[in-house]
Amino acid sequence: MRIFNKVVFICNVCFIAAVFLRWIEMNNKKDGPFTGNVIPLPALQNMLVLLGYGAIILNLLFCIICIIRLLTKGNLFLPKWVSIFNLLIFPAQVWYFFFSKI
Repeated sequence: MRIFNKVVFICNVCFIAAVFLRWIEMNNKKDGPFTGNVIPLPALQNMLVLLGYGAIILNLLFCIICIIRLLTKGNLFLPKWVSIFNLLIFPAQVWYFFFSKI
């Protein structure tokens, strides 16, 4: 569970970075015949975006596991701040992917 928690945390940080990169790209978009990516994404940034957009699936699994463990009165044995961060970022991910008009 500790390794999974760390992977989910890394993916959530990548999600925040990917959303920030998208926001920068949308705000710097120029009109004209050559409308493409304003900020080209090299391989490292592509991986960051891929991990960030896949984070919602891993975070959903993490939230389900945490809820099941808490309902069965099992200890998580995880740092609380990382678990709280992962649980708090999930509603933001749901809003971004399903309700946002970006």
